[in-house]
Amino acid sequence: MQPQILDGRYQIERLLGEGGMARVYLGRDLRLNRPVAIKIPHPHLMTDPEFLARFRHEAHAAAMVSHPNLVDVYDVGQDGNQHYIVMEYVAGVTLKQLINREAPFAVPRAVRIAEQIARGLHAAHRAGLIHRDIKPQNIIVTDEGQVRITDFGVAKSRLSTAMTETGVALGTVDYIAPEQAQGRPATPQSDIYALGVVLYEMLTGRLPFTGDNPVAVAMKHISEPPTPPRRYNPQIPLALEAVILRALAKDPAQRHASALELAEELQAYDRLGSQATVVNPGIAPPAQVRPINPPRPAQVTVSRPASMPSPRPATMRAPRQEGIGCGVFLVGMLTLVGVLAVVFFVSSGMMTTLFSSDLRRPSPNAPGNVQSIPETPSPTPVATTTVPNIVGQSDGEARTLLQQYQLIPAPTGEYNRDVPQGIVISQTLSPGTMVEVNSPLSYTVSLGPLLIAVPDVSSTRSDIARNQLIAAGFTVKIIEEPSRTVDAGFVIRQTPSANLRIPQGDEVTLYVSLGDVVRFPDVIGLSRSQAEAILNNTAGLVLVYVDVQGRDRLSDFDKYAPNQVVSAARETESGYVGLNNGDYIPRGSRIVLGIRAEE
Repeated sequence: MQPQILDGRYQIERLLGEGGMARVYLGRDLRLNRPVAIKIPHPHLMTDPEFLARFRHEAHAAAMVSHPNLVDVYDVGQDGNQHYIVMEYVAGVTLKQLINREAPFAVPRAVRIAEQIARGLHAAHRAGLIHRDIKPQNIIVTDEGQVRITDFGVAKSRLSTAMTETGVALGTVDYIAPEQAQGRPATPQSDIYALGVVLYEMLTGRLPFTGDNPVAVAMKHISEPPTPPRRYNPQIPLALEAVILRALAKDPAQRHASALELAEELQAYDRLGSQATVVNPGIAPPAQVRPINPPRPAQVTVSRPASMPSPRPATMRAPRQEGIGCGVFLVGMLTLVGVLAVVFFVSSGMMTTLFSSDLRRPSPNAPGNVQSIPETPSPTPVATTTVPNIVGQSDGEARTLLQQYQLIPAPTGEYNRDVPQGIVISQTLSPGTMVEVNSPLSYTVSLGPLLIAVPDVSSTRSDIARNQLIAAGFTVKIIEEPSRTVDAGFVIRQTPSANLRIPQGDEVTLYVSLGDVVRFPDVIGLSRSQAEAILNNTAGLVLVYVDVQGRDRLSDFDKYAPNQVVSAARETESGYVGLNNGDYIPRGSRIVLGIRAEE
């Protein structure tokens, strides 16, 4: 890649990694003699003003904040047409690599990593910066266990105006927050959700949601509760599971109020240590609301409740008195007999009184005791009506019909691609059901198809663009074609165009670059003269040799006509590569044709 030194200062040494928008190289700052990481956009993006604005935004946004758990940005510049960002080089591996090799992690290790991520996020959030793509691939862990967050390429900050539109889904589907999957703006709680997924993955070795395709995964983030991580790893303490499930709450308001709150919870938990059977009272319960059982009524029991014995107080002993023990005993016995006699007398008197009172109470059936017998009211007839069939009618027609049947219309709306707007889709009670008059009848009215703005995925790597469109609810068709200006694998254009609102589920066609290639024309099977004429008029290909093959070299000699093209190949540094009609090959390829000899 040229130039090897940017602005006479930053020397490029080797490729470290590649993303959808840029490549990251290991470099050296020649002025300060230190290693750096240099991010350079893909060549076809260098002429895209909107992308370059986003690229500069990333540098400015990340440079706004400095924190031990964030990768520092040193410089941003341009050398000719080459734009670049110079960042701190952190020697280590990605958290994703560690998870793939070593998950599930020990609980203390996972907690300390998550706490550092949370503290880095808090610093970014405090500066008004939301990462929006927290995932293990963007977390670097050093050999000493230091955690650094990198790649603010899809971050949103107060500096950004082009990347905050509702409906633009950015980030990775495996870690995406429900509100992002629905196309709503990201908030600090969106980063907290993604961190909850990362912590879940560290402790279980798996993601909370998986599916056959990205849209299935996105829908699970929106609607399905995660499987409690202790089912996969019983070593996870209950208190820590509560922290994870709170971070994974569907409603952002039920998650931690800030990344700092989450970090402090994790720090407090780490100090207390792993307690597999005791819930830490200082840690919040899971976000899910559970019904509270009513208190049981008080019960009288004959057993004495167990209690912790209190320390015995020091006792003062009276001086020992000789010769009076028998007298004290006799006095005590006489006193006890007297008390028992009084109790017996009082009890006998009360029972007599109660018994006498009961005898004096008149019997309900005694003669002369007149009782009034309440009259049984006659049942009041209930007016009923029959539920009519309103499915397929307009909402107005349904209301009129229900009023005629003395029923109260209770409609709700629902998006539907197949039923026109304003038409009744379904009703809760079947036609013919008997109900009381003035009863409400619930039914569903079509709102028509849900219209969604098509995300702008031009100049994006095709796999990322496809996942983004599927997550937004569209189907995707990919057509590959050559391009001399767009790198292979990136989107050249899209149909429908970006920001156009179309029904959810509609197809979006992506035209993806094959790179600067040329289609090999259909010359195999033609005569030599025809093939030569076509190749000589095909820009980007050079016919360098015609190989005439006789019976000794062509096994199916009699199958072909004399001077017929039987094969084709292109030259490479390591030899010849066979071609078929319609193959795409690099521009400037040197072609060799195989021809059947006349005899």
